Amino acid sequence: MSTLNDLILDIRERQRIKPSPSNEPAATWTGKDHHEGGVSDTLTIIFRTAGCWWGNIGGCSMCGYVYDKATTPPNTSDLEEQYERALSRADKLDNFILKIFTSGSFLDEKEISEEARILLLQKMAEDKRIIKVIVETRPVFATKDVLKQCTEILGGKPFEIATGLETSSDNIRARSINKGFTFASFEKAALAAKETGTSVKAYLLLKPPFLSEREAIEDILQTIDDVADKAQTISINLCNVQRGTLVEQLWERDQYRPPWLWSIVEILKKGKEKHPELVITSDPVGAGSKRGPRNCRKCSREIADVIRDFSLTQDTAILSKANCECKGLWKTVLELDDRTFGSPIMD
Repeated sequence: MSTLNDLILDIRERQRIKPSPSNEPAATWTGKDHHEGGVSDTLTIIFRTAGCWWGNIGGCSMCGYVYDKATTPPNTSDLEEQYERALSRADKLDNFILKIFTSGSFLDEKEISEEARILLLQKMAEDKRIIKVIVETRPVFATKDVLKQCTEILGGKPFEIATGLETSSDNIRARSINKGFTFASFEKAALAAKETGTSVKAYLLLKPPFLSEREAIEDILQTIDDVADKAQTISINLCNVQRGTLVEQLWERDQYRPPWLWSIVEILKKGKEKHPELVITSDPVGAGSKRGPRNCRKCSREIADVIRDFSLTQDTAILSKANCECKGLWKTVLELDDRTFGSPIMD
């Protein structure tokens, strides 16, 4: 009998992946984030590595980032060159938050060796423009010893681990997402972070497959409650349809619809009102497109902008400005689609 991971791995193995260089980052861009009550510039780097070890053997139901890995695993020199190429994008920034992703885990030494990690962190410590460093990692790699090493190399510069927890429900994480770790693993990493002066960002996933819209909302609100004392920032990703994923396969069969933007508006409003000390953000990637989160054609882009404005300011009054006649249709969906076992009742 096939497992969820078997199904995902089968999809992965049927994909055609273009060759990728080892000395160029997968992507780099500048942006802005909420920071200490204000707004700061950011530079995001996605390193090409040997790839997420979990994704290489199957992985998460919604993740297409596994295809961003290098054809040949990069060595320390390659990773240093990736970093220097990416930093050139920040030439016009006076100071910025550096956000590092690998489509896997920066702290996984099978992706980035300890030697390379130390070298890169030293460069970050020396760059006075960098006011904070955020790295993506699965919780198993965020041990007390590793985090202590990172904070010591950075010399007091704020350091944050960002973990794709997705949900506090082990059942949903296993059966809908196939994440490959438990909530207890996240709690252990959060404790190690606290003991080493490292802050924590929890990435949550709104509406993985097999959940109705209402169930998805309730899951995120419950998860916010569950991690409020373990993370300083919560970033809610709205599930979109990435190529070469189980979610795409379901979507092509009309068995999945990305979440409504009204759902995240509701979550942000309730979550922030209940936990005013938390920074709660969301960037609705692909909003308004067929593969992305959406309301109606008339309001999707406008509501997405409202969500982004709230994420920068943390001002819930901004969310009250969001309105459209399709909100009534969304409320009807909340009442009815529990009966379809997560399959959409409308496009």
